[in-house]
Amino acid sequence: MSDASAPQLLLEAQAASFGYGGEAVISGVDLRVHAGDLLGIVGPNGAGKTTLFRGLLGLLQPQAGHVRRAEVGVGYVPQREELDAVYPLSVREIVLMGAQRGLRGGRRFWRAPSREVRARAEQCMEIVGLRSAADAIFASLSGGQRQRILLARALMGEPRLLMLDEPTSGVDRGASRDILRRIADLNRERGVAVLLVAHQIDHVRELTEEVLLVRGGGVERGRTEELLSPESLESVFGGRVGTTGGGA
Repeated sequence: MSDASAPQLLLEAQAASFGYGGEAVISGVDLRVHAGDLLGIVGPNGAGKTTLFRGLLGLLQPQAGHVRRAEVGVGYVPQREELDAVYPLSVREIVLMGAQRGLRGGRRFWRAPSREVRARAEQCMEIVGLRSAADAIFASLSGGQRQRILLARALMGEPRLLMLDEPTSGVDRGASRDILRRIADLNRERGVAVLLVAHQIDHVRELTEEVLLVRGGGVERGRTEELLSPESLESVFGGRVGTTGGGA
């Protein structure tokens, strides 16, 4: 008999393998993500963090095993987004895209946003602290501001699960901490589950209590303080703890 008080299961992988061209990069992934979880995904360059992330997100089908996602909103924030400079979009327009695109459903650019959708966009810009920049051109913003707007766009679907692919990549330290603080607030105050691919180990230590350590073709889940202890970092990363992102 299931426990009605237990957090909702949002994502489950069972004996899953992911890779390309018939060759597995990551194998034997067993993972459960519940509402309220906050997990960092870390590992050496080339270990398979991006492959794992794409598989869990649904952009890469498992070569073996299964991945199941609950019928809830899933928000995705990429490392960065390039937009054609000859077609400038405002911050508000970027955020409104979150109501018209997603992991489910098609694009509906021909339908003008309703008053309710526009109000939701204003709220999402408020959450990330950039409502005052709504009429600015997205391309004119700093790197940190752009990432916060992409986070606002992801929030338009009122996701229960946020998946972020190195959201602080190329962003200065102060802006990075601001982005991560807002992510932590969403997790703590709204119960949004978070899966975060990260390359700054010190940020992961501050933000998460659990991590997924990708190495040797597999994934290990454990307490942040244990898997990212100085001894573990030395053996996994060779002591280079500041730039461990990237890779397959």
